Amino acid sequence: MMFSPGDRIRYECTGDDGLPLVRYGFVGGLAGTGGPVVVLLDGELGGDVVNLTEVQHVTVTTVELVLHGTDLVDEPELRRGLVSMWLAEADTAGLDIDSLHALGDGECDAPGGWCLADLHAGDERYVLRAVQLPHEVDIVRVRAESPT
Repeated sequence: MMFSPGDRIRYECTGDDGLPLVRYGFVGGLAGTGGPVVVLLDGELGGDVVNLTEVQHVTVTTVELVLHGTDLVDEPELRRGLVSMWLAEADTAGLDIDSLHALGDGECDAPGGWCLADLHAGDERYVLRAVQLPHEVDIVRVRAESPT
């Protein structure tokens, strides 16, 4: 993946508490085609040098909310709240969502999968989904996907 100075990025790392952490920022510079990249994280004054494998471009489909707890998809009230939580993450990432239509309690479209909303960003349509993967039964992943 190629990066250029000024690109908006999503940086996955481990926080001081040992838990996974997602930060957002901009590419400040490159150390070479395969080398590390300097990222200027939101709210920080200096830059951090990070491995290319730990960053990705911010797009509608790369912004992901990872939460622990099956009750988040089992309970309709909590499932409805996932839309607002993902929108807050998208706002933090700097995404412009043109429109969003929540689907109430969501629609179960596969075992462990729920369609939560239809959204438009940049003249493209996406479906916001909450998914419990079979090998991650206590984790709920909320992300926008291109409709198939």
